[in-house]
Amino acid sequence: MNITHPFVDADGDKLREECGIFGVIGAHEAAAVCALGLHALQHRGQEAVGITSFDGAEFFTRRGLGHVADNFSSGDSIAELPGTTAAGHVRYSTTGGAGLRNVQPLYAELASGGFAVAHNGNISNAGHLRGDLVRRGAIFQSTSDTEVIIHLVATSRYPNLRDKIVDALRLVEGAYSLILMTPQGMIACRDPLGIRPLVMGALGDATVFASETVALDVVGASFTRQIDPGEMVEVDFDGKITSHRPFAQVAARPCIFEHVYFSRPDSIFNQRSVYESRKMIGVELAKEAPCEADLVVPVPDSGVPAAIGYSQQSGIPFELGIIRSHYVGRTFIQPSDSARNSGVKRKHNANRALVEGKKIVLIDDSIVRGTTSLKIVQMMRDAGAREVHFRVASPPTGHGCYYGVDTPERSKLLAGRMDVDAMREFIQADSLAFVSIDGLYRAVGLAGRNDACPQYCDACFTGDYPTSLTDLGERHNREAQLTLPVNSKVA
Repeated sequence: MNITHPFVDADGDKLREECGIFGVIGAHEAAAVCALGLHALQHRGQEAVGITSFDGAEFFTRRGLGHVADNFSSGDSIAELPGTTAAGHVRYSTTGGAGLRNVQPLYAELASGGFAVAHNGNISNAGHLRGDLVRRGAIFQSTSDTEVIIHLVATSRYPNLRDKIVDALRLVEGAYSLILMTPQGMIACRDPLGIRPLVMGALGDATVFASETVALDVVGASFTRQIDPGEMVEVDFDGKITSHRPFAQVAARPCIFEHVYFSRPDSIFNQRSVYESRKMIGVELAKEAPCEADLVVPVPDSGVPAAIGYSQQSGIPFELGIIRSHYVGRTFIQPSDSARNSGVKRKHNANRALVEGKKIVLIDDSIVRGTTSLKIVQMMRDAGAREVHFRVASPPTGHGCYYGVDTPERSKLLAGRMDVDAMREFIQADSLAFVSIDGLYRAVGLAGRNDACPQYCDACFTGDYPTSLTDLGERHNREAQLTLPVNSKVA
C-alpha cells in the first residue's frame, strides 16, 4: 500500500509512478550507497525493493516486499551485497503485477556473463514481443515487461554486448530509463523521447545514476547532468565514461506529470525546480480560476506548493485547514466497512477551528476517480466550512498512461466520463476548476503547448500519445473479435 502519497484509498484514487532506479559504480560499500539513494526515491514505489551488486567476479542480489528500510536497514543485509558496483529499484506494479518474482533488478546469466537490469517505465509492445519470444522457445521467469528486454538482448545476433542492448531496444516501444550491470561495468540509458527521467552524478571517483536529483543530494553526490533522451552512457571499472547516441534523434517528450506530482518537490526535473513549477501552477490557476474566499487550503502534501502560489497570486491567506497524520502505517487494521470508510480521517483531519464558517479554496494536484475528492469536500463541510471551492493543479486526467504510471482504465477516470460541471456535482463542491493545458506549460517555463510538436508527454490530459501502443491496439482487436456475431466476417 502507498503511504507517502496521502489520500490513497482502496480505490487507488491517485496516479502512481511505477518505480525509481539508482545505480553506483566505483564506490566503497556500493550497496549501502544504493540503499540510501533508493530511500530518497521511496515515494516512487513502495511495494517492493531490490539491489544487485557486483564484486568484480560475482553478482549478488537481495530483493523483498515492502520499503527500503524493511529490507536494507541492517548491516547484515548490506554485507550480503559486496562490491563497488550496485544498482537498485523501488517499485509499484503496473505491467506484470505484484509478487517477488517481478521485483527488480532482474538478473540473468547470458553467454557474455551476468546481466542485471533496473527499469523505470513501461514497454507498450511487451506483450507482442513476449509472444514472439515464447513462440521461438524463450522461457520467462517473471511477468514483468523488463524481462522482455533481457530476452531480446540474449537472442540478439550482435557479438558485442553494447550492440546487443541497442539491437534489443530498437525493437521496443514505450518508455524506459534503464540501469544495466554487466561484467564490464554499468550502462544507463533513456528512450529516445526521454519520457521517464534519469540523471547522473559524481560521488568522489564514483559515478551515480538516479531517477531524481534528490537521490544524488541524499547520498552526497554532485549533480553532473541529466542523461539525454536516446543517450546511452557507459562506465567501466576504471571510471571511464563514454556516451553513445545510437538512436535516431527525435523531439523529446518527457513526462509533464513529473512536475505535477511524481517527483519530490526538492528535485530538479528537465532543468527546472519541481517546487517552483508546482508553485507557478498555483499562480496560473489563480489567474485562470479566481475565487472569492477566506482561505486557501492545500490537500497535504502534494497540494501545498500550488496552494502557496494560488495564495500569493490571489491575495487570499494560505492556511493549513487540513492536518495530516504521519503515523498511518501500511498494516493498519481495518476490521469493518465503517473503519475502512474512515480512511481519509485517519490520514487527515479538518482543522475545524480554522475552517468553520469560512469560504474555502481547496487545492489538490489532480482528480483521478474522484472518490477521495468527494470525501475531502465532505470533510470540510462537516467541519463547518460555509463554501468549498475545488481547484486542481493539473488539467482533467481523462486518458490512461501506458508509459509506466499506474492509471485506471479510462472508464474509471472521472474526467474520462464526465465534463467539469458533472465532476463538480459528483464531488459536491460549490465550484470546480482545473488549470488549462497551456497554463500548465506556462508554469513549467514555456509559452504554452505547441500542438504541432508538444514539448512534453501530456497524453493523460490530451490523449496525444507520442508512441505507438501495439499491445493496446491488439487487445482492442481481440475484444472486437469476441463481440462479433457468430456468422459475421471482418473485411
